[in-house]
Amino acid sequence: MRLYSLSVLYKGDPKVHLLKAAYDVSTFNFFQRSSVQEFMTFTSQLIVERSGLGSRASVKEQEYLCHVYVRNDGLAGVVIADNEYPQRVCFTLLDKVLDEFSRQVSKMDWPSGSPATISYAALDGYLSKYQVPAPRR
Repeated sequence: MRLYSLSVLYKGDPKVHLLKAAYDVSTFNFFQRSSVQEFMTFTSQLIVERSGLGSRASVKEQEYLCHVYVRNDGLAGVVIADNEYPQRVCFTLLDKVLDEFSRQVSKMDWPSGSPATISYAALDGYLSKYQVPAPRR
């Protein structure tokens, strides 16, 4: 069970753009890592673009499952995981990340923000913390 990507995006009027993302491509061949990361970024943007406001969905793309949550305010999150990772955990993570992000980053910065300008450092921590979900009790 693996998480590969955790992204926060903004579904603006003209187009969707990435605000912040974290990737774990350590399981891929060194020479494939940058193209895998590009694929994940592109796929995340495409899925958010095709999703309506206030929607949640899980989309299969090649051997990955992409879980997307687009809030009514246009803030969106995408988790890319393998097929075995529990869907419920992914949506819990997206809820937590988007709530925290919206408290820490001004809504005025969302339409014009980019990974270079948005200051939100928690994604890498969440990606590693949720890498292997805790066993159920």
